[in-house]
Amino acid sequence: MWDEHAKPPTSDPPAGPDGSDPAGGESAPESADGASVAAVKAQVIEAISTVYDPEIPVNIYELGLVYNVDIAEDGVVNVRMTLTSPMCPAAQQIPAEVQQKVEAVDGVAKANVEIVWDPPWSMDKMSDTARFALGL
Repeated sequence: MWDEHAKPPTSDPPAGPDGSDPAGGESAPESADGASVAAVKAQVIEAISTVYDPEIPVNIYELGLVYNVDIAEDGVVNVRMTLTSPMCPAAQQIPAEVQQKVEAVDGVAKANVEIVWDPPWSMDKMSDTARFALGL
């Protein structure tokens, strides 16, 4: 499943007195250290949003280079992403920086970063924020 670059909520709704959802549903799944998966995902996306392609003054998340962020209940994060081109000069640096920053997030036990080329990146994957920042 591809992430449509929608930013997840930055906080979870308050839990009921028994830890359940106030609407009567189950509480959110928790990662290995007890943080909710939704809260960890929001923090992971925030961390990824601090990674920049050195040639483009927009973060890789807004550029649309991150296709999917999956967080398992055991705290393992799988990031599927691409680069602007297979010949990207930062092809080694960017994935390593993503892994380092994701693993620094509380609730993350390990980060796996997978570079994929299908679908190929194109400028139509950029957010409106990225387009504005680049004057497009």
